[in-house]
Amino acid sequence: MTEKIIILDFGSQYTQLIARVVREANVYCEITPFHKEIIYSPELKGVILSGSPFSVNEPNAPTIDIEKIAAKLPVLGICYGAQLTAKLMGGRVDKSEKREYGRAKLEKVKEDVLLKDIASFSQVWMSHSDTIKELPNGFEILGTTDSIPVAAFKRSNENLFPLYGLQFHPEVYHSTEGKTIINNFLLKICSCSQDWTPAHFISDTVAALKKQIGNKRVIMALSGGVDSTVAATLIHQACGDNLFGIFVDNGVLRKNEFEQVLEMYAQLGLNVKGVNAREHFYSRLVGKTDPEEKRKIIGNGFIEIFDQEAHRIENIDFLGQGTIYPDVIESASVHGPSATIKSHHNVGGLPATMKLSLVEPLRSLFKDEVRKVGLELGIPHDMIYRHPFPGPGLGIRILGEVTEEKVRLLQEADAIYTNGLKKSNLYSSIWQAGTILLPVKSVGVMGDERTYEFTIALRAVTSVDGMTADWAHLPYDFLADISNEIINNVRGINRVVYDISSKPPATIEWE
Repeated sequence: MTEKIIILDFGSQYTQLIARVVREANVYCEITPFHKEIIYSPELKGVILSGSPFSVNEPNAPTIDIEKIAAKLPVLGICYGAQLTAKLMGGRVDKSEKREYGRAKLEKVKEDVLLKDIASFSQVWMSHSDTIKELPNGFEILGTTDSIPVAAFKRSNENLFPLYGLQFHPEVYHSTEGKTIINNFLLKICSCSQDWTPAHFISDTVAALKKQIGNKRVIMALSGGVDSTVAATLIHQACGDNLFGIFVDNGVLRKNEFEQVLEMYAQLGLNVKGVNAREHFYSRLVGKTDPEEKRKIIGNGFIEIFDQEAHRIENIDFLGQGTIYPDVIESASVHGPSATIKSHHNVGGLPATMKLSLVEPLRSLFKDEVRKVGLELGIPHDMIYRHPFPGPGLGIRILGEVTEEKVRLLQEADAIYTNGLKKSNLYSSIWQAGTILLPVKSVGVMGDERTYEFTIALRAVTSVDGMTADWAHLPYDFLADISNEIINNVRGINRVVYDISSKPPATIEWE
């Protein structure tokens, strides 16, 4: 029985960060929309109330019965959650004289277990336009800042479950001792045992998969990426060769990727069939230049091939998928499912004719947790820490029409760039790197000849989760060496540029 914390989400941009901090403490947690009813059980140890873009004084501001929850469990309100607690319990929340955003110094005014081992003046991060002017009766101040009188507070009655509020965000990087505060809540106030580890997750998940699958058969599309590979390995541990993997070469993979991935799957003992469908995709991409149309052609082509292969296997009952927790959160968020999902994040759609039950062993994990589980399963380190790669692959890194010759050019340049990053020990410090073939030719000089060839753009970004990203500040010497190596070795490319755009306003991919 796994202990857990529930995070009630009021729509904050930082809610996933709260969950990450909790998970890093080896405590399992789930993010739940604020309006969803809490199911109380012995394994539920506490509740955290997230921030929100709303003001607690707006007519339609989200609200819950905090008193009811705090009658059964310890509660920690963060920012909006703290203000809502104060207001509902009889305090007063008004507009701040000025919007409080950025760094502040938290001064402890009372010793308490929540702030144990926190410096007397600790840097915290503010992000709110309301402030608590008066605490309710029965509450006391634990901390203050120069700009707000109530930065941390708690319910005084020690005969009731602990109820705390923080008017800053302990979950963000700029709150330097924020993780300590959250850990104090988890360990000292909720008495969590920190038993949620990769090994624990694997044993529990494989047992649950065995119960779900039994002796039935599972089919799964594999991409060579970390999510699908870890999911397939878990499913394989539960049902062996009753898992049938299909890996499709769509013609826009990286250089030698089809052969290398199949070899890696064989080493892992997975039952995987490789399908060379390059011509199927190339023939449908002729003359197509619109990015969304290209993505749909590649996505629909994958579904066609997968469907064909699936019908060659009899008695399939389940479809395995590498769905991870951010996907689950997205579809069950406070604001409902997003209206538009980029099609390159949703390539492997399930044909409507395939009536299969889903097996999603990773749906409770964040990406970094998937990697930890993968390492625990014995999957090679290089595989686990491969950079993210879009579903349509090089098809959206070739601007304009995709042809077999352009794919070859880009594969060669991309391999030189990626191998260079690895040799220079830069690969692991980068979230994602890739090359983009521009639909632009320029004049060059090679020896005594003038050339008129393509331009390659190099892209490398640093990020935590891909939601925002900064361009990686690669050494000039490295960029110069890579440029020379690409131009000297890839006939058809005579110019290399480096993309120094961040996300936002740019995106990581160019299409």
